[in-house]
Amino acid sequence: MEHFIVSARKYRPQVFEDVVGQKAITNTLENAIKNNHLAQALLFTGPRGVGKTTCARILAKRINQAGATINPDEDFAFNIFELDAASNNSVDDIRNLTDQVRIPPQTGKYKVYIIDEVHMLSQAAFNAFLKTLEEPPAHAIFILATTEKHKIIPTILSRCQIFDFKRIGVIDIKEYLHKIAKEENINADDDALHIIAQKADGALRDALSIFDRVVSFSNENITRQAVAENLNVLDYDSYFNTTQLILENNIPQVLIAFNEILAKGFEGHHFIAGLASHFRDLLVAKDSATIPLLEVGDATKKQYNEQSKKCKLSFLLKAIDLANECDLKYKNSKNQRLLVELTLMQLASISFPDKSGEKKKHKNFIIPASHFIKTTKVAVKEIIKKQAVSVQENSVKRSVVTLETVKKPTLNKRVIRRSSALSLNSISKKKEVIKKPVDDLDNNENKPKDFFTETQFLELWNSYVKKLEENGEKIIASILKTDTPKINENSIHLTFPNSMMKAELLRVRPKLLRSFREKLNNYSIDFEITVNDDHQKKFAYTPQEKYNKLLEKNKALAKLKSTFKLDL
Repeated sequence: MEHFIVSARKYRPQVFEDVVGQKAITNTLENAIKNNHLAQALLFTGPRGVGKTTCARILAKRINQAGATINPDEDFAFNIFELDAASNNSVDDIRNLTDQVRIPPQTGKYKVYIIDEVHMLSQAAFNAFLKTLEEPPAHAIFILATTEKHKIIPTILSRCQIFDFKRIGVIDIKEYLHKIAKEENINADDDALHIIAQKADGALRDALSIFDRVVSFSNENITRQAVAENLNVLDYDSYFNTTQLILENNIPQVLIAFNEILAKGFEGHHFIAGLASHFRDLLVAKDSATIPLLEVGDATKKQYNEQSKKCKLSFLLKAIDLANECDLKYKNSKNQRLLVELTLMQLASISFPDKSGEKKKHKNFIIPASHFIKTTKVAVKEIIKKQAVSVQENSVKRSVVTLETVKKPTLNKRVIRRSSALSLNSISKKKEVIKKPVDDLDNNENKPKDFFTETQFLELWNSYVKKLEENGEKIIASILKTDTPKINENSIHLTFPNSMMKAELLRVRPKLLRSFREKLNNYSIDFEITVNDDHQKKFAYTPQEKYNKLLEKNKALAKLKSTFKLDL
């Protein structure tokens, strides 16, 4: 089995041209060597994995190479001394170092001392190192490297030429990963490498470590889904789907999507911060001039461009404000999940059309729950309607089967399936049963239509009312006694003072019509019911209304009021 070398070691740059993302520093060092203007004490500082130790080693080899020709295989190992200050931080270690500095190099021109993690030296070790660092021998060059410059004492800083290494950009890391993937014959999506570069947070060594891990996971075929699954990061699709639900004002589905994200192990703070960044990217994508600011792959840029067209500028500005406010409040909130859910509901309500007539909605406006209840009712009605159609189709099929069984008698008995009392079939069947008598009442073309007089009808009407009272149905009886029916051929006209009486009579209309049609042998009889608002009883509520009501009955009240100067 061949020994595996991690990419961070295998592809460590050997010349300044291969160093990624530190062009300003490498050019400065190269020119200093060419012009013989190199300081004897250098301090390389910056975040981890950005090339401090790599540049120190390249510089150590480069200063001993004569002329412009560079031989990467010539390492001058005898002239380069590396000291790890994390484990060699005592005064004795520094004294041993200063003793070695006095000895000139056997080959080459310079002896280079690289002290890594120099901030770990003790106070006494720093003090022992001061004199040597300030006035080293002509053949000695010190390169100090650290991630925490603030921990180094000022007297050391003042004796060094300081180079601040910056974090490496996402695009630079992605391009370097593309180069390595090509050399290793690995298929890698542009978006997948972009996620790795973002996850590395400016450290190329971290990016290479993640790259090796993902290659092992995905078997040399790196996709965006594989990277998101392996690194446990929220994919772009999660934010695109959430934003689409927000634009559709679909609060229930937005909350369900957020619950699924939490179930995968992600924190609400991570999600809401990412959503705020997503809205920012959509805002950037709205203008072609700012699209280069998107640090994403080409395929994802197209997705941002498409979704940004669906978002209004005012929506994005409000959305960024709400998401950023939730991000700031998250750490101090006692119910952090509820805070994110409220923010998501407010986000989904931004583009909701306001029917209240108000010119401007409140910032914390949330769509009323009644809106979703109505939507659910409509959906249920659609289901019932479709179920009713399927029931009718099934009934037709059963009737065909029944006819065939009549024509072809068989010993097999048919099994009658009964619908459950709580099923949709039962609901639709009950509706058919209720509608059937009404349909029979309206179908009277071939039925008798005998003549009857108004006297005959009124006698039957009064006896029917009396029978209702005897049976205890006094409400219906009192409604029927409200007005005397007026007959115009086969049409019975009734006038009621309010719509409640009309509704109550319509409820018992089938039973009423059936009774009168059978007794008068005329199946074309029908009721025409009208409501006269003028007959409604008006009540006085305010003092002024009560006074006006009394004034109608006794005009002398006006004189009494004016004589004694009474108030209402």
